[in-house]
Amino acid sequence: MSLEIKGLSVARGARKVIDGLTLPPFAMGEFAVIAGPNAAGKSTLLRAIAGLLPSSGEITLEGQALHGLSRAEQAKRVGFMPQTLESRSALSVLDSLIVAMNAGGGLTGRTLRGPAAARHALEVLERFGLSDLAMRPMAALSGGQRQAVGLSQAMIRDPQLLLLDEPTSALDLARQFHLLSEARKLAREGRIVIAVLHDLALAAQWADRVVLLEGGALHAAGAPSEVLTPDSLSRVYGIDARVERCSEGRVMVMVDGLSGP
Repeated sequence: MSLEIKGLSVARGARKVIDGLTLPPFAMGEFAVIAGPNAAGKSTLLRAIAGLLPSSGEITLEGQALHGLSRAEQAKRVGFMPQTLESRSALSVLDSLIVAMNAGGGLTGRTLRGPAAARHALEVLERFGLSDLAMRPMAALSGGQRQAVGLSQAMIRDPQLLLLDEPTSALDLARQFHLLSEARKLAREGRIVIAVLHDLALAAQWADRVVLLEGGALHAAGAPSEVLTPDSLSRVYGIDARVERCSEGRVMVMVDGLSGP
């Protein structure tokens, strides 16, 4: 299974945020990170893949055009975790997962209700260590708890492609580790997982591949050690950075200051 993106363009009004973007194919089992400075097009790219923004070009999963699928079929194959979840909802966490599960026709084209729906939702919450939040109202959750629940919602239909938009922005260090380790496990189980991350240290630590965007275009794509180089970071971010390997072979990014005059 692979995800291919060719000639993708996305416009906001008269301005093209992404213009003719082509990326190397994403492979099954891969955890990829989209990185880049503000306004590079990272979240726009993710939302376009998810079918949440109008776009032109080709986006195919297993050779099938994603945007040619019905909303129900697309919802079964693609899970999307937004940057923020609705914080004022009176729904419980459990009910929010059931609603997400039945959106677009349910798990297999049928709507689950009653005990069967609750049982499946509880199984997903248990996998991500969130069983204790099941009956809590969404409005009562902290920002970090809402992000953790967002991953559960995105996984409720067991998609082939999982898209995570800044999934760690409200998480403490322990929850960052837990969420990213789960994301990589989900990839290893035979999915494609793509996350937008601002923290380059996290990208270097967890990603199989980093896709570095600049101004809506591809700057570089490859293993973290190939992409997160001092030269690339200086050109894209305008920073002086050292890129070093720790004893386990992981890449560490350390910023010394701003580059340029």
